[in-house]
Amino acid sequence: MQTIIRSTDIDNIDIEVIKLASEFLHSGDMVAFPTETVYGLGANALDELASAKIYEAKGRPSDNPLIVHVANEEQVKRLVKEIPESAKKLMKAFWPGPLTLIFKKSDIVPKGTTGGLDTVAVRMPDHKIALKLIEYSDVVIAAPSANTSGRPSPTTASHVKDDLDGRISMIIDGGAVGIGIESTIVDVTEEIPMILRPGYISKKMLEEVVGKVEIDKAIIEPMREDVKPKAPGMKYRHYAPKADFKMVRGDVLKVADYINKKTEKLIEQGYKVGIIASDETISNYILGDKVSIGSRLDELTISRNLYTILRDFDDKEVDYIFGETFESEELGHAIMNRLQKAAGYNIVDVR
Repeated sequence: MQTIIRSTDIDNIDIEVIKLASEFLHSGDMVAFPTETVYGLGANALDELASAKIYEAKGRPSDNPLIVHVANEEQVKRLVKEIPESAKKLMKAFWPGPLTLIFKKSDIVPKGTTGGLDTVAVRMPDHKIALKLIEYSDVVIAAPSANTSGRPSPTTASHVKDDLDGRISMIIDGGAVGIGIESTIVDVTEEIPMILRPGYISKKMLEEVVGKVEIDKAIIEPMREDVKPKAPGMKYRHYAPKADFKMVRGDVLKVADYINKKTEKLIEQGYKVGIIASDETISNYILGDKVSIGSRLDELTISRNLYTILRDFDDKEVDYIFGETFESEELGHAIMNRLQKAAGYNIVDVR
């Protein structure tokens, strides 16, 4: 299969690009497109065979549900059995935006799209190209991240090409994304909404709209064997670079001392070492391929850079990566969640 790549400006959308992508969607084929979070790999969510192609192209486990992207509330009503009051409030506050809501699905949504579940994940992306594609095609689009399963998510069209060239029909190149990590996922099928995946929309932001919000214990204590994640996708390793990746947590100077000593030994043994630091700490490191992920005062920049840095280290064929931790109650929670998964929860504590 030849993958067609077409570019369009987000503020001056080429309707011919959207028309071609729409034709592929109506034919049951796959199109990668930009959203405000990451690039998505899209197909008709109501076509079970089309959804199956997504799983095959990505190498994605079949029990890991796909998120259905919509352009308006009328499309949501077709997909779900009911819209709870909490969901209505969250939709009004955060849609379009990086928030995915879990509903009880209607009969028109095939279980091949929902990973066999009786629920469906829905979101309205805050991206002009994504919304235009959904509106023009009149197709609700199932779209996980447009990468091979387990790899760092794509934040540019070139990342999609690296992973999926020859496996999908088309890539819409709309430039780099704005946020850089996936949407917050909230289950609204229970009386108290529950966060199943942290993202740009934080717990604090959600609670300002609907009151009490819970967090899945598998996010808080991911290494406990007796804690079963509510979202099937949480049990799989994600966002991983090819190198051995360790996060190091603790006092800033102790973290730098630990990483510097480990890096020196590994370089002496002939290995390539990458280090992920921040603008505030990059000068603490002596050897290795040192990269700043951004300033700790600007978490949005960190989220935008995260997956690109991991992919760049793959391109450089780095053998080992050491990274600082980035923990906070806001976006830092989501950033740390992605880093933990990328490192396989391999965290060294030097406090």
